[in-house]
Amino acid sequence: MASNDSERDADRPVVIGLTTYLEQAQSGVWDVPAAFLPRVYFDAVTAQGALAVLVPPQPIDDAGADRVLDGLDGLIITGGKDVDAARYGQQPHPLNDPPRPDRDALEDALLRRAIARDIPFLGICRGLQVLNTSLGGTLVQHLPDEIGSTRYNAGGGVFTPNPATTVPGTRLAALVGDALTVSSYHHQAIDDVAEGLTVSARGAEGVIQAVDVDAMTFGVGVQWHPEVDAAEDARLFAELVQQARIYRDERKARA
Repeated sequence: MASNDSERDADRPVVIGLTTYLEQAQSGVWDVPAAFLPRVYFDAVTAQGALAVLVPPQPIDDAGADRVLDGLDGLIITGGKDVDAARYGQQPHPLNDPPRPDRDALEDALLRRAIARDIPFLGICRGLQVLNTSLGGTLVQHLPDEIGSTRYNAGGGVFTPNPATTVPGTRLAALVGDALTVSSYHHQAIDDVAEGLTVSARGAEGVIQAVDVDAMTFGVGVQWHPEVDAAEDARLFAELVQQARIYRDERKARA
């Protein structure tokens, strides 16, 4: 019986949780607040043979976050609106998005517990910023003020290609090599780097493009959008799913 259980576990796809938006949305006759996520995010996960589970903004504490994570083998904190500047002790820039405190709170709780449990984690764009601010870092609130360019955010839903150079010896460098071209859509970026994070890639003008989470077996945050460029960035999703599979098997062995 135990052997059959092990075989079934080995065949079971890993489950990756992805956080979602909560915005006013239209569908048919309905125009209501709704949780949703662009399809490219979960397509990038399912293309690697994993199952995608969407986690919408909702009231949650550490116990609730643990209960959610009990059902997951890996976690992606996705892109979206700006993190509330008050969470890192600043007044908001006039061009910041209106704050989404429900989403900020959910993702902060999930992330802190995921780090504590060493659940494989990938942060994408906003997800990188949530990671840094949750651990005590700060953000540049409007990059054009700092670099004099909109190269990272053309607006209008158009992703811009930008170079990123990895830092030798980091987890990200081992995964993607020395350099890559990334798809950007962000007007903010990491400023003060939180303790426990190592910068693993930079773009032009020194803008931080990725970090490794020092305490995790696999914890990576990227400022770009790997989900929109599967040919260049599938390695990130493939490695997340592979690490999630290892995590699942090790958790089962400890049970």
